[in-house]
Amino acid sequence: MEKPDVDFIEGLSPAISIDQKSTSKNPRSTVGTITEIYDYLRLLYARIGQPHCPRCGRPISRQTPDQIVDQILALPAGTRFQLLAPVVRGRKGEYEALLRSYSSKGFARARVDGEVRDLSEPIRLAKTYKHDIEIVVDRLVAKGPEADEKSRRRLADSVETAVGLAEGLVLVELVDDKRELQFSTHLACLYDNLSFEEPAPRNFSFNAPYGACPDCTGLGVKWEVDPELVVPNPSLSLGDGAVAPFQWGRGASDYFDRLLAAVAEGYGFELDTPWNRLTDEQRKVVLFGAPEPVYVRYKNRYGRQRAYHTAYEGVVPYLNRRYGEAESDSVRERVESYMREVPCPTCQGTRLRPESLAVTIAGRNIAQVAGCSVGEAAEFFTSLELSDRDRYIAARVLKEINARLGFLLDVGLDYLTLDRASATLAGGEAQRIRLATQIGSGLTGVLYVLDEPSIGLHQRDNHRLIDTLLRLRDLGNTLIVVEHDEATIRAANYLVDIGPGAGEHGGEIVAQGSLADVEAVERSLTGQYMAGKRDIPVPARRRKPGERWIELTGVREHNLKNITTRVPLGVFTCITGVSGSGKSSLINDVLLRALMQSIYRSRIAPGRYGGISGQEHLDKVIDVDQSPIGRTPRSNPATYTGVFDHIRRLFAQTPEAKIRGYQPGRFSFNVKGGRCEACQGDGTIKIDMQFLPDIYVPCEVCKGSRYNRETLEVHYKGQTIADVLAMSVEEGLALFGSIPPIARHLQTLTDVGLGYIKLGQPAPTLSGGEAQRVKLASELAKRATGRTLYVLDEPTTGLHFEDVSKLLGVLHRLVDAGNSVIVIEHNLDVIKTADWILDLGPEGGNRGGEVIAQGPPERVARVPGSYTGHFLAEVLGLEEERARAASAEGEPLAGPPEHVLRAARGDGADLAGTAPRPPEEGDAA
Repeated sequence: MEKPDVDFIEGLSPAISIDQKSTSKNPRSTVGTITEIYDYLRLLYARIGQPHCPRCGRPISRQTPDQIVDQILALPAGTRFQLLAPVVRGRKGEYEALLRSYSSKGFARARVDGEVRDLSEPIRLAKTYKHDIEIVVDRLVAKGPEADEKSRRRLADSVETAVGLAEGLVLVELVDDKRELQFSTHLACLYDNLSFEEPAPRNFSFNAPYGACPDCTGLGVKWEVDPELVVPNPSLSLGDGAVAPFQWGRGASDYFDRLLAAVAEGYGFELDTPWNRLTDEQRKVVLFGAPEPVYVRYKNRYGRQRAYHTAYEGVVPYLNRRYGEAESDSVRERVESYMREVPCPTCQGTRLRPESLAVTIAGRNIAQVAGCSVGEAAEFFTSLELSDRDRYIAARVLKEINARLGFLLDVGLDYLTLDRASATLAGGEAQRIRLATQIGSGLTGVLYVLDEPSIGLHQRDNHRLIDTLLRLRDLGNTLIVVEHDEATIRAANYLVDIGPGAGEHGGEIVAQGSLADVEAVERSLTGQYMAGKRDIPVPARRRKPGERWIELTGVREHNLKNITTRVPLGVFTCITGVSGSGKSSLINDVLLRALMQSIYRSRIAPGRYGGISGQEHLDKVIDVDQSPIGRTPRSNPATYTGVFDHIRRLFAQTPEAKIRGYQPGRFSFNVKGGRCEACQGDGTIKIDMQFLPDIYVPCEVCKGSRYNRETLEVHYKGQTIADVLAMSVEEGLALFGSIPPIARHLQTLTDVGLGYIKLGQPAPTLSGGEAQRVKLASELAKRATGRTLYVLDEPTTGLHFEDVSKLLGVLHRLVDAGNSVIVIEHNLDVIKTADWILDLGPEGGNRGGEVIAQGPPERVARVPGSYTGHFLAEVLGLEEERARAASAEGEPLAGPPEHVLRAARGDGADLAGTAPRPPEEGDAA
């Protein structure tokens, strides 16, 4: 980590940073594992879980050595077998001393990693690999139930020896059948003759082979062909190309058309029958193949009739075969466009072995508990009834589980399920999980640094987060929070406002102290907004939706409840709802991907939905996120927006450049010719410091200008190309104001509030909000078609009130040009300026996924069952009308308790409180 550029820091406590960039992308990482709740669950199930037989479902009991002997005697006479005692199972080490000790005890052989070895020979094992070692106790031939007393006694002695060596485990290897029987003095089902080892925490881990499903290796999903993607439009017939993979090329299409015609003839349906009108049996034959050969007839290129019998394997097996045999990436990618992650058919997505799933507590196995939301899991463990013995064993484990669940509830994450993959968490959710984990650690005297913990959190849950931060402070810790949220700012004890502007216009401490102190400073933009002297106004009039709409039907991705909804085009639309209500699933996973597939032929499969209409009103779809505009320092705002191309052309047209014969490429720092070859156009040279951070020093040849001496001799109005890259956007606009193509780009960057950034500022140094506005500026500079849809997911992340105001100005300019904007947002300043709102809920997770309200903000504010409507009514001054609407319909209002509202307004009330009553069924608009 690079050291900060500071002279001296005094009074620094041990510091912990809780940021948003630490989410694990490992598919094996879940909410349960990163909070350690699943580790305690594994321990709980291993110690007090009731094992059952996975085959018959009966509770299983232990086997005695006599029962093991009786089962071995039941083998057919003449069966050759050897008794093995597993002494090492899946552990690393060399085990020289162990093997020597068994040799000295008289044992002659051992099976090491599946191979029988003589113990008299030296056996060398790799220390860093896991090994299995089983001692060969005896080698026998079964004599059946009629075995004599001597054979019975020998077998019984050998079984007892094996049980003693392996702590109750006995393996019987059937030499001729090449299979094994496992017996245990611990657990066994006597009805199905199945034995099981004693449950241990590792048996419930999907990251270890002892607990993971052998088919999906603990991932819970498999990559398989999805019939819904194979037939994307069920209203088409086979003759019209309903089966998308069979339309890959003219030659292939003709062949498959003949094949489908033969299948249709053989199974009694017409090729012009729509897919959704075929019977289940007919669809199954087309997708998964015909059991009998089909009779194909066709005319060759000479017009002669030809016929043959052939097997029809079906679309799904055909794609699976092509995927397995693919030698090129293009074929593999094409087949992958019809594949989707589906739950593993063996474990049904639970990730675990049947033996692990057969262990229950209060009738639930560990996967069912992990599948609960945090709120449901908390209820389950609160109401759990145990025997006195089990309660004594589980007391400490249950205490840890309940504490961690309580911390997650406190930070507003009650809707997350414990088996939710951490890779699917938003930045704010991951940060709040880490915050909950830190509270659980109970540290004191620590300096916590948090970067915008309120991101992705609905106003309804804000008080929970603030209450958690205050609790962390009251433990004796110091909290430094970088935040733009009004409620969090009001709850702070001390404020430090940095500004007054951004970039080169900022970098000073403008105000510090209490909220009143900051509000009193005229130069502080934060203080002006907090005092109400500045605000983002509600628009005087709202645009009304016209005849252009996009309609989605049957959306059932993640927690969405098979909803059908419409989104107007040509207006500014906000998608709202509490955290986890399904906003991102609806817009990002379904609508955006479906439009990308329809307009750009994207191969990324959308989430599950029935159909989409209205896409003919669009010719472009653009996802404007906060990802960097470039990964390397060679990318900068000038190159990304395209203005640098115009600047290079302008320099190539100067008299000096024409005399020298320079083309625009001469003024690029990415190609040979004009760039400095000592640093290859970087301007800096990296010095590797091995275990210390790398050092970047200015290039000694070009002095950091990136260009060679000859290129820098070309001037425009006294400025070189390197001088232009070092200018701010505002300075560039003054220099190039008379050049329309350049001025247009620079003016849009100024309009979105980025006049302070340098034209050549490396892309990785831009913040997420700055990168987002650079993208918007490049869109504004293009010629508007009026048929473009822009999708933004929480664009106000990291933005100050003033930045939000500028962002809204840009978005409304895009809409004024005839385009459409869809924004997923919790920020009320954005929501109140929208033309149309689509509110999802009523809660998060499994209790969400429904449309609660839709329409202009004033209409949504009057809907009693909408949490968003409650806070919107306050902003729009419609609380009385909302209350009247609720009393007229006899519905309770959705909203937090009054003392929480007072705290959010800064009235100094206690922030602790109970969660609001969830809206009942029928609270919708």
